[in-house]
Amino acid sequence: MRTAEIRQRWLDYFEGNGHAVVPSASLISPDPSTLFVIAGMVPFIPYMLGEPAPWPRATSVQKCVRTLDIEEVGKTTRHGTFFQMNGNFSFGDYFKHGAITHAWKLVTGSRETGGFGFDPDTIWVTVFHDDDEAADLWKEIAGLPDERIQRRGWKDNFWSTGARGPSGPCSEIYVDRGPQYGAEGGPVVDEDRYLEIWNLVFMQYERGDGGGKENFPILGELKQKNIDTGMGLERVAYLLQGVDNLYEIDEVFPVIQGAQELSGKRYGASHQDDVRMRVVADHVRSALMLIGDGVTPSNEGRGYVLRRLLRRSIRAMRLLGVEDLALPTLLPLSRDAMSPSYPELAVNFEKISQVAYSEEETFRRTLAAGTTILDTAVQAMKKQAISVLSGSHAFQLHDTFGFPIDLTLEMAAEQGVAVDETAFRTLMKEQRDRARADALAKRTGRADTAAYQELHGTLSSDDTKPVQFVGYTDATSRSRVVGLLVDGVPAPAATAPADVEVVLDVTPFYAESGGQLADTGVIVLDGGARIEVDDVQAPVKGLSVHHGRLVDGTATFGESGTATIDIDRRRAIARAHTATHMVHKALRESLGDTATQAGSENAPSRIRFDFRSGSAVPTGVLGEIEERVNTRLQDDLDVTEQTMPIAEARALGAMALFGEKYGNEVRVVSIGGDWSRELCAGTHVKRSGELGLVTLLGEASIGSGVRRVDALVGEGAYGYQAKERALVGQLSGLLGARPDDLTDRVSSLLTKLKESEKELAALRQATLLAQAGSLAGAAQTVGETRVVTHDAGDVGGDELRTLVLDVRSRLGEAAPAVVAIGGVSKGRPVVVVATNAAARERGVRAGALVRTASGILGGGGGGKDDLAQGGGTDPGRLAEALAAVATAVGS
Repeated sequence: MRTAEIRQRWLDYFEGNGHAVVPSASLISPDPSTLFVIAGMVPFIPYMLGEPAPWPRATSVQKCVRTLDIEEVGKTTRHGTFFQMNGNFSFGDYFKHGAITHAWKLVTGSRETGGFGFDPDTIWVTVFHDDDEAADLWKEIAGLPDERIQRRGWKDNFWSTGARGPSGPCSEIYVDRGPQYGAEGGPVVDEDRYLEIWNLVFMQYERGDGGGKENFPILGELKQKNIDTGMGLERVAYLLQGVDNLYEIDEVFPVIQGAQELSGKRYGASHQDDVRMRVVADHVRSALMLIGDGVTPSNEGRGYVLRRLLRRSIRAMRLLGVEDLALPTLLPLSRDAMSPSYPELAVNFEKISQVAYSEEETFRRTLAAGTTILDTAVQAMKKQAISVLSGSHAFQLHDTFGFPIDLTLEMAAEQGVAVDETAFRTLMKEQRDRARADALAKRTGRADTAAYQELHGTLSSDDTKPVQFVGYTDATSRSRVVGLLVDGVPAPAATAPADVEVVLDVTPFYAESGGQLADTGVIVLDGGARIEVDDVQAPVKGLSVHHGRLVDGTATFGESGTATIDIDRRRAIARAHTATHMVHKALRESLGDTATQAGSENAPSRIRFDFRSGSAVPTGVLGEIEERVNTRLQDDLDVTEQTMPIAEARALGAMALFGEKYGNEVRVVSIGGDWSRELCAGTHVKRSGELGLVTLLGEASIGSGVRRVDALVGEGAYGYQAKERALVGQLSGLLGARPDDLTDRVSSLLTKLKESEKELAALRQATLLAQAGSLAGAAQTVGETRVVTHDAGDVGGDELRTLVLDVRSRLGEAAPAVVAIGGVSKGRPVVVVATNAAARERGVRAGALVRTASGILGGGGGGKDDLAQGGGTDPGRLAEALAAVATAVGS
């Protein structure tokens, strides 16, 4: 039975029994603090915690990714990174009787009637040790004998989130695979022979706080009892398909077959090669599914997990002996295996493959450079009888070559060498601490954060925030000074002139966050003090600290006054922030959902937007994106903001950024209704027409898998447009052409320039080659070898090689001959050496002679025995280098 059929039978059964079929949620976790969905029940957690569910009962087949045991992939039959979890859920509807009834019917029901057809005599179950109700129901509904109902404790058969909330006993269903797989005695004896396929969780209690899986109190029964079950689709597939592990099922094995064909190795012939093929098959499938859900390779978060999966699979293929690109063969095989269940993979494969193939191309270069460095270090260690690679070596591989520490650990272990991971982590921490210190210095002015923490604690309570921000609606406010710092130290008062940090109880000033720059403005206190605010930071969440210059009077703690922002700057920044949302949406429309935000800066009249993409955005596409933004801008769309529960925001499709921390209540900014909808705390315009104009200046790479778009907004865009118009006018005057004819005119001039450069190069080469005869005639004899050395001055490398070969041919083959000619190309010395056959027979090698010369020039070089080229950095020693060649010939 194919995996897609097992999946469909599950959904058909439960839909036929009154369950709403809920499509799989994205692999990207809805909780920004976690990376991926790791269990089938994750999308239903809000309903388990008491939020009203849209349906009394539901079913799904949820995509999941777990990577905690990534090193075990391929070594066991159980570990896979991507898996699918069949689930059925009841929210205050049926409970234990219904769950056990459905499970028994589907597991043992005949295949003709839509069941899975497992032999009832092979089914064993476990229940929580004091759950007599579940044990009795298994006897009543399934007729299971006591010996096939085993009781287990808290660790194995009781579920909770690990914190106060819903919990309950569970019952697990096992299939006996037979004596060839292990000892008799049920799952308490051997969980390889007795394989778990389905877990039924009966959520009936509220648990209290406490650590571990056992040390917590049960506070009482829940008012609404729920059912949450999970069946591992891949496990059921390999049982029903008669294979021994999840790597050999129909959705995974085609990639192993592809790896066999590429490598010439046979699956089953070598345990080591089998592990590598399983790693490839698992990781390629996981990468396919992650990219399909919008993840792109990067050096952090989800992107790092994807990068690691792809790189492990690429390296496994290298270890199987495949040097060529492997993903263009393997990824389509995984697509074909998975698309019966997920048709969108076939529809979006062009974009998915572009991301994967680009990563393989990049990593092959990284792998080559990093492997050489690592191998050299390991060989040097072994010569010195050292068994641990230093943390500094590992850090260099990571920091310079982008070599992940996980890969360094694996590759070192394969050569019998350990890695000082503690020292590596220390160096990484030092690097992160330096970066954090720089960022903190910007936010705090290098003050001790303890002062801000104390102030935050003093001003806030369970019901109130330390600072009330009114800047969404007001540009000015009556405020009171509730914090005053001078040189980072709390002070009761400060007198002008002084640099101060001020905390107000109420403020219209926006503190820099979410890519939006801070407001500037002025605070005028009732006693006459005037503070010009240059920056606002939040060193502690919720605490806005105004950095400014006290230019007049004395500011006193507790004094009231009026705070006013620079409204023109605020409006320009608001236009920029709204433009960022519009550019983000237009990028995703043109490039696909993988073009997710990776950072931004919203400044007056300009934006910088970073996004994830494996390749450059074509100029034509960038123009289309700009046109799309300005079209929607001219539509004068409503820009609205609304605060709502985060679950409601997610249900509306609002985009959240991974790594951002969101509370239970979030602010949603929508443009044009549902055209663009993002979680955002920044300030925006009321209508898109207020932006005026958006001009994209261009895009470029700022790191592996991350691109950056720079753009101007409003006055900035109009000013740029005016400068362009003025430039066009100047060019028209200089070239004597109308603006519409400038392209043709410039193209014609460039063509003529290139033709002139070719003629000049040909003339220069002819002049140079004219020296060949005289140089050959002036050859000196060193021992029995005729040697020509010459400094040709400013010359190109190609011209130098042509001259050397011409002189060598003129010297003939009658006697050993060596030609060494040097010159300066683009400010750097170059040397080319050629030998004839007679010289080579006497052991004179061009490559060795070039290395002699290059060493003197401060560089390197090499080549074949008959012709070699090198260079360096010190053109002043060219004569010395050529003389050294002649000396080397003589010796």
